[in-house]
Amino acid sequence: MKKTRLCWLLGIQLLIPFTLLAQLKSATTSLAALQQQFVDLRFGMFIHFNIPTFANQDWPDPDAPASLFNPAKLDCNQWAATAKAANMSYGCLTTKHHSGFCIWDTKTTDYNVMNSPYGKDVVKQYTDAFRARGLKVMLYYSILDTHHRLRPNLITHKHIDMIKAQLTELLTKYGEITAMIIDGWDAPWSRISYDDVPFEEIYRLIKSLQPNCLVMDLNAAKYPAEALFYTDIKSYEQGAGQHISKESNRLPALSCLPINSAWFWKTNFPATPVKDPAKLVNDILVPLNKAWCNFILNVAPNRDGLIDDNAVAALQQVGKMWKPEGPMPALPESIAPIISSNIAKHQPGNSSWSDDMNIMDFANDDNFRSSWQSNTTVKQPWYEIDFDKDKSFNTISIVEDGTNIKKYRLEYNENGTWKPLASGEGGGRVKIHRFNRVWGGRVRILIDESSAPPAIAEFGVYDERR
Repeated sequence: MKKTRLCWLLGIQLLIPFTLLAQLKSATTSLAALQQQFVDLRFGMFIHFNIPTFANQDWPDPDAPASLFNPAKLDCNQWAATAKAANMSYGCLTTKHHSGFCIWDTKTTDYNVMNSPYGKDVVKQYTDAFRARGLKVMLYYSILDTHHRLRPNLITHKHIDMIKAQLTELLTKYGEITAMIIDGWDAPWSRISYDDVPFEEIYRLIKSLQPNCLVMDLNAAKYPAEALFYTDIKSYEQGAGQHISKESNRLPALSCLPINSAWFWKTNFPATPVKDPAKLVNDILVPLNKAWCNFILNVAPNRDGLIDDNAVAALQQVGKMWKPEGPMPALPESIAPIISSNIAKHQPGNSSWSDDMNIMDFANDDNFRSSWQSNTTVKQPWYEIDFDKDKSFNTISIVEDGTNIKKYRLEYNENGTWKPLASGEGGGRVKIHRFNRVWGGRVRILIDESSAPPAIAEFGVYDERR
């Protein structure tokens, strides 16, 4: 069975036109340049359109029949024209949401649009229509998939093969994709870790197919705002209480919000006022752009496959009030994203004397809201991870609770001898060190100076592929 799946995956790649792959891979752009290009886009349209559209719920029954999906008047040209009227520069369509229905012609599952009454590839129509208007194309894809039972504690190799095959289809059948926006992965509500579905494998697959495609995981509910963990772009879902710091942000970012009261179309939308265009422009779009943050506004097509008149009118008003002013100022230099598994997670930890309620286990529990904290009387605190055997690693991250650590050293233990790795001073709440690969059974931080008792929310150790 495993061999069959592998051959099938390889078969997809063999069917890809050679000229298309050559074009997509011929001009690789640096990640920093791609991030700058992304924030320069400023404003785009999120399009939540899928089985939930026909269920009046954002999370429908995962066994809802494909026969529900029947947008008889679907017109992606109307979507693109509406985006253009608002002076948006791109779109992003929900190719597969959490309930697992695919709105493209996929060979990976029967639960797709071709087996619905509509029977046409929506992703193809969307990409063609937006490109025809000069708009960039992005795609949304959910890792969580309740129809295919791809959820916590049930994930198999077959699920991972399906994810890879679906992403391969999306990145080889529809031309250049500016960004793949991924959802339903290592978030507190989805509970699918980057080990259950290996992030680095998926990330590298995407980059192998389209090197210039940004990979954006909507994981801001968990990971700190000061660095890029498992994403090329930092994301913020306003409706979930995630708000960028307009004063301190120094990372390429995206903020999303629906123009209606929910992401997918509801029966009351046509008669319910949408968000005020003036507030969208003056209170959200303009301030976000000043913080290197791109704003993506969700507009949900109805069951006919058309954007409602009230939303169309509001976006026309937005376009009259706001026009892009060219590229944003240059992004500050930032550290490359962490994309590898954290091999320190849940490993045995030791430390100098700590407060009883903040012991060493909290510094590698995969929870950035809990911390190990040193007792106030300790002058030179230390924290250590013990592996069960020698492991190779080449990156360490330290995420503080606060910014109290002023001077510190990193060391690893090889055959009973502690050896230096790196040292630092200050550096803000998140400190990331990359170095040549070493092998050791233990790794530690020695804190030589702090302004108050130090607290470490997460101590990460990684063996990155380079």
